[in-house]
Amino acid sequence: MNLFIKCEEANHSCDKNQYKEASFWEIIKLNFHLIYCAACRKYTARNMKLTRAFKKSNIQTLPDSYKRDIKERLQKEMSKPE
Repeated sequence: MNLFIKCEEANHSCDKNQYKEASFWEIIKLNFHLIYCAACRKYTARNMKLTRAFKKSNIQTLPDSYKRDIKERLQKEMSKPE
């Protein structure tokens, strides 16, 4: 098993970890990578800051029924001949 991963994989693991989707080994590899990679530590810190900001913002999205309605209307308009 190789503990050394590239920055691209570390960033992907960071994103997955942020949403609790990373496996145990991905987290181990990420933490090992963060020991020696300042750029990925910075990426991880910014990612965590962004996540906290979104959680605090109390953003509300449209209900799924509204989204489906908008999508259907858009598709209908796009299918009309010009």
